Amino acid sequence: MGCRGCAAPPIGYGARGGAAVAQKNERKSRSEAPHQHSPNVLREYALLADGQRAALVGPDGNIVWLCAPGWADPPLFSSLLGGRGSYLVTPTNQRFVWGGQYEPQSLIWINRWTTADGIIETREALAFPGDAQRVVLLRQVRAVDQDAKVRIRLDPRANFGREPLRQVRQDGGLWHARCGNLHLRHSCGHPLEPSAEGSCDGELRVPAGGQADLVLEISTQPLEDEPPDPAELWRITEQSWRKVLEPLTRGTAGRDAVFAYTVLRGLTRPGGGMVAAVTTGLPERALAGRNYDYRYAWIRDQSFAGQAAALIGRHDLLDDAVRFLTDRVLADGDRLAPAYTVDGTPVPPEEELTFLPGYPGAKARTGNWVRGQFQLDAYGDVLMVLATAADRGRLEATSWQALTVAAEAIEKCWRSPDSGIWELPARQWTHSKLSCVAGLRAAARVAPGGLAGRWASLADTILADTTAHGLHPSGRWQRAYDDPRVDSALLLPAIRGALPEGDPRTEATRRAVLNELQQDGYLYRFRPDRRPLGDAEGAFLLCGFAAALAEWQAGDIVAANRWFERNRAGCGPPGLFTEEFDVAQRQLRGNLPQAFVHALMLETAVRLGHAAPCAD
Repeated sequence: MGCRGCAAPPIGYGARGGAAVAQKNERKSRSEAPHQHSPNVLREYALLADGQRAALVGPDGNIVWLCAPGWADPPLFSSLLGGRGSYLVTPTNQRFVWGGQYEPQSLIWINRWTTADGIIETREALAFPGDAQRVVLLRQVRAVDQDAKVRIRLDPRANFGREPLRQVRQDGGLWHARCGNLHLRHSCGHPLEPSAEGSCDGELRVPAGGQADLVLEISTQPLEDEPPDPAELWRITEQSWRKVLEPLTRGTAGRDAVFAYTVLRGLTRPGGGMVAAVTTGLPERALAGRNYDYRYAWIRDQSFAGQAAALIGRHDLLDDAVRFLTDRVLADGDRLAPAYTVDGTPVPPEEELTFLPGYPGAKARTGNWVRGQFQLDAYGDVLMVLATAADRGRLEATSWQALTVAAEAIEKCWRSPDSGIWELPARQWTHSKLSCVAGLRAAARVAPGGLAGRWASLADTILADTTAHGLHPSGRWQRAYDDPRVDSALLLPAIRGALPEGDPRTEATRRAVLNELQQDGYLYRFRPDRRPLGDAEGAFLLCGFAAALAEWQAGDIVAANRWFERNRAGCGPPGLFTEEFDVAQRQLRGNLPQAFVHALMLETAVRLGHAAPCAD
């Protein structure tokens, strides 16, 4: 897969560890233009992230997605959605077998190709920690056992592929250009050559046992300083990841738990604000339709990640979540939006990108309609994570104020219809009411006397109303006051402490949800219509981990582990989870990677004893 680079003979190369870049092949056909390549299935993409933005790299060595300078800015590489813009480093021998893995406790990815001519590896990372105004993409080619030749195609295209390069110049092995409002610099030791399509092509030859470094810098400011030393960038990146992750311990599934935390750390801007996913426009079904832009920070996701991080003693991620939520609650009060940009500004309105073909199965789009919704359960999520921080002595005065504001917002708004956890048309959603009950009970446990009694009493009032209107005749909770169906979201409030252990409503709900919404060990949200499960949408991995926690809470450890292991397998070789899993085709669906799935996977691993807490 991917685009072929030039096939011209390489320029000579120097000593071991050196490299050379050959001239492009002028005879390359236009039919092989970089924007014509087909995307891979989602399970094959690996994530590179530095807390400020992220990239996706495919099994062919192509960087197909990178927004710059920040998470929700237009991408410079957008071939994932069919746009112009990619950065390919791949073996010249196209007959290869692919594999890959992350270096332990990092987001440093190794692409590995076994070819007829030997084994080639590329080491891939965004320099960590990231700079808000400057992207540094590191790529290192390694000739493992034989001389290696790789094809390079650098084809940045700003604004979803609409803006080509300009002001291109070369200075020895340094390549400079402008693209949109960004300044670019690429170094690999020898020049790349411009192609007729506007990309820069070359062929890199590395002697057996040697390596060659490629560094791409993308900046909002002119790059007039000395080019950075690749060895120093790698050293800082390795040490920074070790510093962030080294205290983490491992259990039975500890490697996956550590990796889930690593993903969450990579998706979180220093100081707070974690994106729900790094992509936009990836379809939630194989054949059609529904897709969204998830490059924003959801209130719910910050809460899930903060609570999971607290379980393993990682107060840095908890503090980031608390800081972001405190700022948003104090700014907006009872007008709290379900999601914001990582900077705390409103999410832009939804817009279809008609000039892009999109990922097969859906149209490309940006923005999100959630900006206009009211989600009552978000206040419960805020209270739960703030109470978690208070339990650990990490709540400052402003966050105590935010806790009070959130509780007062529930007091004012809990009778109002809302869009709920699944962001549907406004109704009296049972999950939303019970989430507020859980949040108020958590807040009451850490609040001073007067407020504690007031919030506990409010929780009792909301629970009584929900029991009167949201309890099914069979004794289980139902989706909404006017909807008798079951919903997997109804597992969550009991897990969070809305009701006492052993409450018969919890047990009846657990049995009904798991009996009616499971297929092959995976769990769906709800039945939207009469069609069989899986025809309307994929299974939700978040719900599968919630099922594991519900079984654990009920005391059935065997069933809890069965749910955990089944859903833990719902990822590709890099170990990344999307929101949905296509049970029939064993494929990932939706945007990649989905933060709250990794958060609940981490929480489940800890609660089931697969990963132990550590000292911060």
